[in-house]
Amino acid sequence: MPSGPTVRRTLDLAGGAVMLERIARARARARAHVWQLIESTPAGFPWLVIAGKVLTGWLVIDMDATLVTARSDKEGAAPTWKKGYGFHPLGAWAANTRECLAMLLRPGNAGSNTFTDHKEVLAAAIRQVPARFRGKIIVRIDGAGASHELIKHLLSLSSPRRILLFTCGWMITPADEAAIMQVPGGTWEPGIAQDGTIEEDKDVAEITDLMSRAGNWPGGLRWIARRVKPSRRQARNLTAYEKKTGWRYSITCTNIPAAGIGGVPGSHHPQYIDVTHREHAVVETGGVRTAKAMGLRNLPSKSWQVNRGWVIAANIAADLTAWTRLLGFRGHSDLSEADPDTLRYRIWHIPARLARHARQRLLKISTDWPWKDAFLACWQRLCALPAPA
Repeated sequence: MPSGPTVRRTLDLAGGAVMLERIARARARARAHVWQLIESTPAGFPWLVIAGKVLTGWLVIDMDATLVTARSDKEGAAPTWKKGYGFHPLGAWAANTRECLAMLLRPGNAGSNTFTDHKEVLAAAIRQVPARFRGKIIVRIDGAGASHELIKHLLSLSSPRRILLFTCGWMITPADEAAIMQVPGGTWEPGIAQDGTIEEDKDVAEITDLMSRAGNWPGGLRWIARRVKPSRRQARNLTAYEKKTGWRYSITCTNIPAAGIGGVPGSHHPQYIDVTHREHAVVETGGVRTAKAMGLRNLPSKSWQVNRGWVIAANIAADLTAWTRLLGFRGHSDLSEADPDTLRYRIWHIPARLARHARQRLLKISTDWPWKDAFLACWQRLCALPAPA
């Protein structure tokens, strides 16, 4: 095991701008090879299933920021919007594989809807995607994406060789509430759940033609309104109009056209667009929590550059975990979708002893460990993988 100073020097080297770019290129090459291996498995590439419909050929990228608490004075640490103290990194995850494609370490007081940061992270994430997967991309962002600059930038990313669709949250203003007031009662349609079933007390309607602010935004956008019965916790934050109607409203902005998502029938309906955007919430579990479980929970150094190196190391660890799940545990229902803590308990910390005999190393695994067969199957599959050309 390397010493502490050796690890620190390595992280300091990795956190430099030139080295970060070299690491990014190496990750992109490794990712292209691994995704080719994933495609060749019996299950194939994990295309997302939303409301019972498979988004074949579409890569979904979720962008989200998270807070990392600093428990001591560190370079770049600052008060956060949640009245804490630490950092506010912004990341982009591939929802199909739960890999962290890119992450930008930011001070704790960094803005949630900073256009330059979103542009930088999204560009780095797309560069990580193998070329043959860049033709059809869906980007999902929460309310931080509802800025003129970012919307214009997202619209500009489509070209004859690439289709980029997006959904983002929307900060409701009194003008937006006025648009919702004009929705006829019979226009609201029941919302649908992730499995395609009808949801009770949840309705969806398109309000694009009713939006008075639409003229201030680029063309080709659609706005989808959603109303739900508020919970007791949400009741104290309702607006006067929401208290009057007894509903809590939210709006999604998207450029998914009236024809819908290519190859996905019924994806033009407001209900499907709504459920597609709400699926963005999985980034909190499959993305942010995974990154924190792999080391992002606590940045170890007072140095900003060392912490940047730590962030890229945590991202690589998350990628390796995702690749192990997809290649080593395919077909294993308990482990193919397991989170890092589950894998750490069942597989990484397997009760075993490494012995040496006759110039060989032998791994003696406890015979009564429930997941020993899964470990052996994963080991054999990974050892049988072809090396990169």
